[in-house]
Amino acid sequence: MTLMDKAKAGVVTPEIEKVAQKEQVEPEWLAEQVGKGTVVIPHNPRHSGLEPCGIGEGLLVKVNANIGTSSDRAVLEEELEKLRVSIEAGADTVMDLSTGGDIDTCRRAVLANSKVPVGTVPIYQAVIEAVEQTGGLVHLTVDKIFEVIERQAEDGVDFMTVHCGLTRAALEMLRSQGRLTDIVSRGGAFLTTWMLHHDKENPLYEHYARLLEVARKYDITLSLGDGLRPGCIADATDRAQIHELMTLGHLTKMAWEQGVQVMIEGPGHVPLDQIQANVLIQKKLCHSAPFYVLGPLVTDIATGYDHVACAIGGALAAASGADFLCYVTPAEHLCLPSVEDVREGVVVTKIAAHAADIARGNKLALERDRQMAMARKRLDWEAQIRLAIDPDKARRYREKNPPAENDVCTMCGKYCAIKQVKDYFSGKA
Repeated sequence: MTLMDKAKAGVVTPEIEKVAQKEQVEPEWLAEQVGKGTVVIPHNPRHSGLEPCGIGEGLLVKVNANIGTSSDRAVLEEELEKLRVSIEAGADTVMDLSTGGDIDTCRRAVLANSKVPVGTVPIYQAVIEAVEQTGGLVHLTVDKIFEVIERQAEDGVDFMTVHCGLTRAALEMLRSQGRLTDIVSRGGAFLTTWMLHHDKENPLYEHYARLLEVARKYDITLSLGDGLRPGCIADATDRAQIHELMTLGHLTKMAWEQGVQVMIEGPGHVPLDQIQANVLIQKKLCHSAPFYVLGPLVTDIATGYDHVACAIGGALAAASGADFLCYVTPAEHLCLPSVEDVREGVVVTKIAAHAADIARGNKLALERDRQMAMARKRLDWEAQIRLAIDPDKARRYREKNPPAENDVCTMCGKYCAIKQVKDYFSGKA
């Protein structure tokens, strides 16, 4: 039985128990949500040392960090340091998107060193191996795709992005309407190239039942990818995007019938005024399955600061009901991110997630802010640093510019507003 099967039967598994304890919710309620599909707990039993994480309605908004090699730079030590920094900065999950070097070795090292769930995009490795072994992407076979999926599952991967909703009908919709940036999803582009060359249906859609068999066997959570996500503001919320989303809603029900957990991946570039509608449409079409969004980025011109554009969109998306935010780093659209880029991307996205948690009325988020307010009232600098999303940065600022009086900061010094009035309002906090 899969975790979802057990949850449907009302069984509170150790994974559900641990997540319920972390989220301070009732285990029986959480089991019901997992059974209905509104919450997922990505947890491949082969991933040893994993601390389970819940994603979905009624829980804290989660943050994912992408790491992995590229064809231009493949240094395992760097990726493991990015993994360490991601977890240290508060990432709830990581995805290994490696496309260079020894992909198997990198993934296995990430799994061995990660206490958080690990995701992958198997079509990347399948295509790369097909190119290396046969000389071209078009020689990729269905069996090769599934051989890679099963290999990654056997290694212990907890969730997989699979672009099953990118169908021939969706491509025709895209072709007929036109787009500024066409397809910006790497997995979507790989599959589109294969489909057009062979004049065949997407193998991940055509052989979806086979995919569900593998997912059920290893208890993998499927992250149904958005191969037609908009790559610029002008392309947001178009017919091709919504067509794919409608297909994903159908595939979600099929997965649930097999006891397979599902998330739905969402758009990349969306203007602020369309974000709430995008979340509403996804929740309606995909039966309230957890929504995993890349950003969304609210402008196309924030190059170098795309992590900020991402956080703005992510905060609004999550406040509107999205459940899972994929970080973006300052290096987005420019280069492979550095370790420091990864740290900054995680922290900024954690801020967005926390802001949304406050708007959603999550008691854990509200209590953390209340604790911070009390620490500021007391001028308790150690508590303020401890409660900060990035304590290390907070401490560095405090120490590099020390005040003349230890109970204040150099912004106001002896004219600190809180210090001036605290005697008059003592006991009334």
